[in-house]
Amino acid sequence: MRFSQTELAGVWSIELDRLEDERGWFARTFDAEEFRTRRMDPSVVQCNLSFNDRAGTLRGLHYQAEPYGEPKLVRCSGGAIYDVALDLRAGSPSYRRWFALELTAANGRMLYMPPGVAHGFQTLVDASEVLYQMGARYSPDAAAGVRWDDPAFAISWPEPPHERTISERDRSYAAFTP
Repeated sequence: MRFSQTELAGVWSIELDRLEDERGWFARTFDAEEFRTRRMDPSVVQCNLSFNDRAGTLRGLHYQAEPYGEPKLVRCSGGAIYDVALDLRAGSPSYRRWFALELTAANGRMLYMPPGVAHGFQTLVDASEVLYQMGARYSPDAAAGVRWDDPAFAISWPEPPHERTISERDRSYAAFTP
């Protein structure tokens, strides 16, 4: 695996080192010791899968409020997504900044986010599947989010091929107030 620190403190892009031969390829997708050496939380206590029928589906931006913050490792296991990390940690040097990366089943890239970083994505093709490895259990009472189109962050989302599909919950988040 190849780790690249992004412009957001504690957020990492991870690329696979594929061993290829006539059968196809093999790659390591997780190594707790490699995470520890970069001060990333290697805990995996829950895994989630999100399947999205249509291109232009937008999920997020979600996070767990403290003290239930959750680190997460996100990978696109089918299709393609535009994946966004938004730093909401008040003491962070990258507070209120965002980073985006295209994750596809073909490129195998992953994005690691520490607690306090909101996450969202937009599908780029139909039938996209996203796998999350979570470092903390989901706590419904701590579930929180910010608007995907909040001018406080000015996130540049790709234009979908047709109208975006967004849940009522994600459309109804209040404007961000620090």
